[in-house]
Amino acid sequence: MSRFADIVLYLFMLLVIIITTYPFLYIFSMSISDPFYVMQRKVWLWPIGFSLESYKTVFNDPSIWTSYLNTIWYVVVGTGINLILTLTAAFALSRKIFFARKTITVFITLTMFFSGGLIPDFLLINNLGLYNTRWALVLPVSKLTTYYILVAITFFNTIPESILESAKIDGANDIRVFLSIMLPLSTPIIVVLVLFHAVSHWNSYFYAMIYLADDHLKPLQLYLYRILVKNNYKLMDGIRDNYRRTMISAQLRHTVIMVASIPIICTYPFLQKYFIKGVMIGAVKA
Repeated sequence: MSRFADIVLYLFMLLVIIITTYPFLYIFSMSISDPFYVMQRKVWLWPIGFSLESYKTVFNDPSIWTSYLNTIWYVVVGTGINLILTLTAAFALSRKIFFARKTITVFITLTMFFSGGLIPDFLLINNLGLYNTRWALVLPVSKLTTYYILVAITFFNTIPESILESAKIDGANDIRVFLSIMLPLSTPIIVVLVLFHAVSHWNSYFYAMIYLADDHLKPLQLYLYRILVKNNYKLMDGIRDNYRRTMISAQLRHTVIMVASIPIICTYPFLQKYFIKGVMIGAVKA
């Protein structure tokens, strides 16, 4: 019976792998296949023919490089701010000697159910002079995320209190304890938070539509939005042959998806071991 259950479980996991892998493989195959077969919708799994014409078209567009640099800036700066705020808040709220930890935790938890709304946010950003600046995409979303704080608090609680007490006896203050003890022992949860926040910033496009007006400030996801949703193909303005334009346009959507997805996907294999450990320890209370 146990062997039968294992077989069923393996088959189910294989089905899940196929379901999750197929869309990515399909888009990749469409992006490198011959545009003629892509336009005829004959590509279903593996590439038919080979062509990098759509990739050349995309990478010859200067705006995609500007969008890439903008996105990298938003990811690095935004993730750094999110990480500092989350870890410092979680450390303070994980200390049992902090008299207001329960009250502040309740107030932070309430933000999971209530928010100010888009209009007050926009008015605030506009009044602060952040509209149409890079900081408009970093500071509004740097607010504390309750779930991440709770996960970090749970992880900090797994660190023995005796270590912190020993550091206190040796004369270390709270800042020294946080920097020299807590952070070096918290690599798994730090990696998890970096990954979560980085993916969030990388995929963010809504705030960019609301707060940014200049094209040179817009991130990569708005470039993707312009191609997929608005069917705006300015990057093909230099192509005069209508037949070639038609073929490339049929393939362009898949190419842009690949260009926007590959960098963030490539980070997962390098962070996987920390990611699994951090999620398991930070999500289950001892």
